[in-house]
Amino acid sequence: CPASPAAPLAFTMLQLTRVYKGNSVFRGNASLNGQLSHVLERNNVTQVIPLESPDAWARRQEEVFTYLENFRQLVMLFNKERPTNFTHHLCCHLGCRLYPNGTAQSFYEVTLNRTAFLSFHVPSATWEQRWPRELPVAAFAQQQLMKYPRTTQDLQYFLNTTCVSLLQAQSARTGPVSGRSRTPLVLGLVLGSLGLLGMALGIFLCTGGSC
Repeated sequence: CPASPAAPLAFTMLQLTRVYKGNSVFRGNASLNGQLSHVLERNNVTQVIPLESPDAWARRQEEVFTYLENFRQLVMLFNKERPTNFTHHLCCHLGCRLYPNGTAQSFYEVTLNRTAFLSFHVPSATWEQRWPRELPVAAFAQQQLMKYPRTTQDLQYFLNTTCVSLLQAQSARTGPVSGRSRTPLVLGLVLGSLGLLGMALGIFLCTGGSC
């Protein structure tokens, strides 16, 4: 449902990955101010609202496909080293909110098998453990993600600047979302995939063994 005038504007994205015996299945979506804007199903990502030109959107789709394929290949490689016969469920929830007083809040949360796993602390561009108990997998995944400073910096910029700027522009605009916007919203999906890529290293190298 569209957000009410008193509620904060929001751009949120949800990316779900199911991994079983080395096979990865992706799905997810994104919404802008309560309106569905993007849909991710397996390898296909589509924009429901025409926020980018056809040429720009074609390039974004190719970028998302490349990162998802990299993640899939990495998981297959890890599974050959340490096979698992049970299913992993990874969920990435990220986005930003703009409040009526002009303040903004950004977030990136990750759950593993429906339990809080990691979160991204936007001000310091660092990953933090959220697992409720000591778990070598969480610590190792955090260490691996922090080895990619370009990824953490890009993610911080997307959440603090790109995402918030999008909402500020939407707040100043009247009427429905304009098709003239060229903000690369799908960048968040790409960054979400990069985050999953790093987490895969931690999860699958630690599964069944010590880190």
